[in-house]
Amino acid sequence: MASASSNEPLVFEPGAARQPLSALQEEILDLKRQRNAVILAHNYQIEPIQRIADHLGDSLGLAYAAAEAKADAILFCGVHFMAETAKIVNPSRTVLLPDPEAGCSLSDSCPADKLRAYKEKNPGLYVVAYINCSAAVKAESDVICTSGNAHKIVAKVPEDREILFVPDQNLGQWVMHKSGRKMRLWPGSCYAHVLFTAQTLTALRDKFPGAPVVAHPECTQAVRDMADEVCSTERMVLFCKETAAQTIIIATETNMIHRLRREMPDKRFVAGPTANCACNECRYMKMNTLEKVRDALLHMSPAIELPEEMRARAETPIRRMLEWSR
Repeated sequence: MASASSNEPLVFEPGAARQPLSALQEEILDLKRQRNAVILAHNYQIEPIQRIADHLGDSLGLAYAAAEAKADAILFCGVHFMAETAKIVNPSRTVLLPDPEAGCSLSDSCPADKLRAYKEKNPGLYVVAYINCSAAVKAESDVICTSGNAHKIVAKVPEDREILFVPDQNLGQWVMHKSGRKMRLWPGSCYAHVLFTAQTLTALRDKFPGAPVVAHPECTQAVRDMADEVCSTERMVLFCKETAAQTIIIATETNMIHRLRREMPDKRFVAGPTANCACNECRYMKMNTLEKVRDALLHMSPAIELPEEMRARAETPIRRMLEWSR
């Protein structure tokens, strides 16, 4: 990997050597065995955490892994709403989050009290909530979706119901375009994904002729319109495996590229730039560190706790999503 300034692309060349695990990583794996724990890590986690995860994936894949976990404890390396989701579907298990301050700007954009007030003023709405929301918002929703299954979930909502899609307006716009289903959109967005611009990605594509641009649907419409593929992070893995292109431009959180390189070491990946930086990392995802992962297993804290009434209400739309998306 070459270092990069704002004017120099961040390029991940093929054939990177795989380093042995560090003493700290080995300590974490030993603690995991002692605690009978399972480690779940989102695709946006730093590479050293990805390497010690039992399950690595997007929100939907990790939701399945959490629901099917047989371990006594679940260590969720992601952000707060993801760990809450694991606790919702595993109420009897201990769910740990390495840094409880690892939040999400998108989740914060839709407070539960504001959603509740909106529903009271607009009765009869069917609330489809992107999984990037709090447990309290999930409890106010009818069904949950992810970027990987949103189109399928929306298609299953009864046609006589008007949909309110929360909290990501960009994903909602994309689903409306794909499905033809009109929806009310909550005015929320992911601070990291909206930093990508069509101008910077077009300039990058000019530097790498023939390289497809793969973008996450949380990006703005201008970026989605110029991308060769718009998809969830899990679908990105499949697209990159199937494309004949040897160089691929990735417009999502930069740590996604670590997984792509492990699974496709013969390909070159270029990080999508923003107007000010050659890469795009989520500050919340980076709050989890190996030291915090070790300490969470060592002390079995911090653990996610939810009021049972809220947890039970939030479980219903999650279970509905899991049923509808299989």
